[in-house]
Amino acid sequence: MAEASQFDHERDDGHTIPPMNILQIIILAIIQGAAELLPISSSAHVIVAEKLMGLDPGSPEMSFLLVMLHTGTMFAVLIYFWSRWKDLVREYKAIILATICTGIVGLGLQFLIERVILGHQAHAEVEQLFGNLRLIAISLAVVGVIIVIAGAREERRGAEQEISSRNASLIGIVQGICLPFRGFSRSGATISTGMLLDLSRNRAEEFSFALAIVLTPAVIAREAYRLVKLYPSVHAARQASFHLFGPGLLGMCFSFAAGLLALRWLSAWLEQGRWKFFGFYCLFAAVIVFALYNILPSS
Repeated sequence: MAEASQFDHERDDGHTIPPMNILQIIILAIIQGAAELLPISSSAHVIVAEKLMGLDPGSPEMSFLLVMLHTGTMFAVLIYFWSRWKDLVREYKAIILATICTGIVGLGLQFLIERVILGHQAHAEVEQLFGNLRLIAISLAVVGVIIVIAGAREERRGAEQEISSRNASLIGIVQGICLPFRGFSRSGATISTGMLLDLSRNRAEEFSFALAIVLTPAVIAREAYRLVKLYPSVHAARQASFHLFGPGLLGMCFSFAAGLLALRWLSAWLEQGRWKFFGFYCLFAAVIVFALYNILPSS
């Protein structure tokens, strides 16, 4: 298989960008696109796939590539919910409030992790936790339980309603808790929280993905900054970004297509009252990931 790109630019930390081939990019894009919009944690699935391919999930290059895949799924959400955005725009205050709560909690957890938990390490970043399979397994198990509980209450949910300030704040807080922990599915946790707050499944789903649209640009900007600051010169950073952009654009197209299919499936399962089965899957995946933690090196 011909390589999509080969990098020879050395970073400030002495590492070089590992090569990736087209097949790897397509596989990661399909996994990301299919899993991102399902409540099963795309990050957990992608990280396991990266480790099996011998890639480093915590590297800025891989993080940058993955946020481009996230961009593909973001466009899938925009198109899928296009006819319903008008109604969601009316709840812009709830979206803003939830996003503010997410920022406060997310940044607070980032500070706690980087300055306290990882404070003994030089250049500590929250991304250092992303490849920890044991932590991913725990996160999958926790969100799996939340999804099962929400699914068990499906028949007792209230009718479709507007998002109150209280509900928006709680959903935003839950989304903030998800950010540092790969395996803690953002969509699974936020949709389940909405359902537990007696929102209709459609409203909870739409609100969750509206929050994703707002959150994605900030994540892209952060990962782009992480990538750029690792290089000793502006020229080297531009070269690295250029070589990553092509593979990322290819992956974005595949994640977009996979994302659209995943959204159709998700909506159908919500309509058929099968939400709890996603929770059972997360619990099963947690067992598999924990097993891999004991098998794969440097987990």
